Amino acid sequence: MGRQKEILQKLAGTFQIRHVLLRQALAECLGTLILVMFGCGSVAQLVLSRGSHGTFLSVNLAFGFAVTLGILVSGQISGGHLNPAVTFALCLLGREPWRKFALFFFFQTLGAFLGAAVVFGVYVDALWDFNQGGLIVMGENSTAGIFATYPAKHLGLMNGFFDQVIGTAALILCILAIVDPHNNSTPRGLEPFTIGIVVLVIGLSMGFNSGYAVNPARDLGPRILTALAGWGSEVFIANTHWFFVPLCAPFLGAVVGVLMYQLMIGYHLEGEAQDDQKTKEEEEEEEEERFKLSNTATNRDI
Repeated sequence: MGRQKEILQKLAGTFQIRHVLLRQALAECLGTLILVMFGCGSVAQLVLSRGSHGTFLSVNLAFGFAVTLGILVSGQISGGHLNPAVTFALCLLGREPWRKFALFFFFQTLGAFLGAAVVFGVYVDALWDFNQGGLIVMGENSTAGIFATYPAKHLGLMNGFFDQVIGTAALILCILAIVDPHNNSTPRGLEPFTIGIVVLVIGLSMGFNSGYAVNPARDLGPRILTALAGWGSEVFIANTHWFFVPLCAPFLGAVVGVLMYQLMIGYHLEGEAQDDQKTKEEEEEEEEERFKLSNTATNRDI
């Protein structure tokens, strides 16, 4: 047992990364991997079983719990963003440095790619059997939608862009409310669960149009995987280059969400907190002044 412990300590010392930003980026990679692995895995079960092993509800539950688990895994190290739009929003608010944005975006996308690769590996035989070896991007028996999001037949580009902006704005607004220390703060440790509920609610209310990516990394990473795994470049050009919508719209949605929360709630709570702090400081100064005067009077009496 002592020998084993010594070996484990040596391994830990060898592989420990001391660069804080790189550790955070790797945590984001792993957290996003978990998000995509469980989320897209649930879609794979639904599609490849032709509905016998899943429902619309089960997919949304899986994504909600997958977000919760991803944040639980990575949150202590990186904050558990799992989404470039979330990182972007926090950078806009000055809560994260801008140097994190590009690095997190890359590692979140890498994590999503790896998560999709795991799903592909788990279901590769089922994928080949589904269409007798054909990997179809669009159509009745398409399977590319297991990994990345695609619009429903009724959805146009403009409506799809608006859909992603509103979905992401709702996500960012709720996250800011959950993590705002001046608001009715969520009990410590429950933030991942409440954010998972937010994702679940967004999926149940806004998932019909295009699968509610609201996360550029979650969509881009798996889309790159499908392009390399056999679906080809059509994944980028289908539906009039749809892939630009879940890649770009969430960042505008993040701006909208930040503005809505800060203008309607955030700035007011921060102002009240500052006023309370000033009042407290003034009361402490008055108490200190009274204490000094009391001491002075006592010394004179002596």
